[in-house]
Amino acid sequence: MSSTATAKKNVSSGPVLDWAAGHGPVTGALSATTGAFAVAATGAATAMPPGWALAVGAAGALGHTVVGLRVRNAGRTLATRAASWLVGAGWTTWAMTNGALTWAALGSLATIGVGIGAAARSAALFEEAREEEALAVEQRAIAQELSAERRAIAAEWVERIQRICHITVRVLGVEMWETGAGYSLDLEPQGGVTFDRIAQHSVTLSADAKLPHGCTATASPGIHQGRTILDVTTVNVLEQERTYPTDYGTLSVLTGIPWGYRTNAEQILTYLREQCALIVGPTGSGKTNMVHVILAGFARADDVLTWVIDLNAGSAGLPWVLPALNGELVREDGKPVRPGVDWLAGTYDEALTMLDAAVRVAKQRKMGYQDLLSKANTDLLPISPKIPQIMLVIDEGAEILASQDRQIRKLGEKILEVIRIARAMGVRTVLTALGATGSVLSNLMIRREAKVRVALTGGETEGMDLSKMFPGRRGLRVDQAPFKGAGFMGTPESPAALFKGWRILPNQIREVTAATSDRHPMLDAVSAKAAGPAYARRWDADRTAWMREQVVTDDSGDATAEAPGPLRLSALSSAQPESAEEALARRFREEIDAQFATAPDPNTTGEGDGSDRPAGLNLSALRGEQDSPAQQAALAALLAAGPQGTGASAIARALADAYGTTRQTVVGWLKTWLRDGTAVRVGEGTKARYVHRSHTSDG
Repeated sequence: MSSTATAKKNVSSGPVLDWAAGHGPVTGALSATTGAFAVAATGAATAMPPGWALAVGAAGALGHTVVGLRVRNAGRTLATRAASWLVGAGWTTWAMTNGALTWAALGSLATIGVGIGAAARSAALFEEAREEEALAVEQRAIAQELSAERRAIAAEWVERIQRICHITVRVLGVEMWETGAGYSLDLEPQGGVTFDRIAQHSVTLSADAKLPHGCTATASPGIHQGRTILDVTTVNVLEQERTYPTDYGTLSVLTGIPWGYRTNAEQILTYLREQCALIVGPTGSGKTNMVHVILAGFARADDVLTWVIDLNAGSAGLPWVLPALNGELVREDGKPVRPGVDWLAGTYDEALTMLDAAVRVAKQRKMGYQDLLSKANTDLLPISPKIPQIMLVIDEGAEILASQDRQIRKLGEKILEVIRIARAMGVRTVLTALGATGSVLSNLMIRREAKVRVALTGGETEGMDLSKMFPGRRGLRVDQAPFKGAGFMGTPESPAALFKGWRILPNQIREVTAATSDRHPMLDAVSAKAAGPAYARRWDADRTAWMREQVVTDDSGDATAEAPGPLRLSALSSAQPESAEEALARRFREEIDAQFATAPDPNTTGEGDGSDRPAGLNLSALRGEQDSPAQQAALAALLAAGPQGTGASAIARALADAYGTTRQTVVGWLKTWLRDGTAVRVGEGTKARYVHRSHTSDG
């Protein structure tokens, strides 16, 4: 066996003693008495001069006294230790002279040991009490200093509110925020004054307190009607851009979904089990980013399935779907990643199919879960991973509800039906809009059900009527939140106040999709049966073809987005130096020439002008007023529709991305074409269609 192994064996055998450990009252007394006995016995046997033991004891007493003074021990501790040394040295000197093995010597040594132990224990307790008292004194000093600061803050605001609001208040407490971004005052206004009397002076109070830009003094209800909470922000955290938290932990619709943070840097949660939500924000305010933050929160929940409707080419949901459908993401166990949303509709037909399924699910749940509701003794369906809540996120859904287009209004009616009948059965909506205007907020159902409201201002004042968005909440001004992604948010649990949403980046969307893939619940059997094949085949190739058509590859191999629709206007452009208008007109004429013989141009003369060709489609209708590329494209769409024809809304949607054409403009063109015979109207009312005359029997 090697020496190393032997050493290890020796070390591991027997009790382990910690020779560096200090002595307690018992072990200290035992060590002192046994040491004194050993020295006395040895000294008596060897005729050691007794004075040496006394000298060593005196030196020990002096040394411990010096060390005790350096560490600031109490006088009682210094006296105890010095006395222990001197008594021990005195006994050793006496025992060396008279003998250490007598009963008198042993008895006195035992008595001395008990006395040293008791004295050491008493000194140790005294030192502990002394240290605790010192800490308490220090804490009291800090508390007094902090209390002095709070008293100064309280006095300052009592005087300010009295001077500006003409209200006498009593400050019951001042709480400093842990984030260091401000503080809150618990006020008790005198004379039956409510919080809104102070809230209406928020701007003046903030200016008088010389708060930094973006910081406010906001009054809100207190613990009862006679109390008010005044939140004072001293650090503007809204001007900072914070990315979405990288902790993708599990959430639940029952415990709240974080949508952003307040001015005190604390997260604000939304509780959407029974509430719908409305988010408004003009272009450039960060509304799309906010939608992605909402979708990220729903993806992290294990009891939520997210259905998304975005008639603008499905742009809100594509980043959550395409990476999974294209196989770009793979889980650690090698299994494919599920899309971050459960269903995506980017076309009118798919959106109508989704809403019909949502209505059927809500009605079927009411019938299929009667036993469960009875056992749970509730009228609210118990939401869980086994029976998930369906969250319908509808981008620009408020505009759908306010639309005058008959086809779009059909979607709006379905949305309102879902909002009206599906609260108890766990189907709720999140609608977005471009502004807080009367047309958006005029619907009583939206005002009543959408209690979670967000107004992203981005400094935009047009179409941002905060008084309509947050009725009864005073002191809210758009210029308080001039930063992108910032605005105001109010929930039934938290009054409307400043907030900011996190910035979520595209790579984080992919991370959330991959991290939460195995967390998404499956639609319960009762709901899946109600949703039917429309839901079961939602990811079929023919149903998702429009998603893949969004991305094309140019000559350099870079992916570029392309707008969908029956008329692929992007295909009308070319790499030639000709302008877009010229390219559009050229392609249009080529398509017409391929199908019809072209009539001679009335503005050209001479040989070879085609006068010998038979008469065909008269392209002179495209001259003059119809030289507009948008109008030419509209006529091409009418022609491409074939004998089935098309409507004004369909043509307007096809031209919207390329030209910004509205339905009203297309209606005017169609009326003109009806008068000059270019188009024929087929059907009446909502079934009316316009057909190019070349596809009619008269054409």
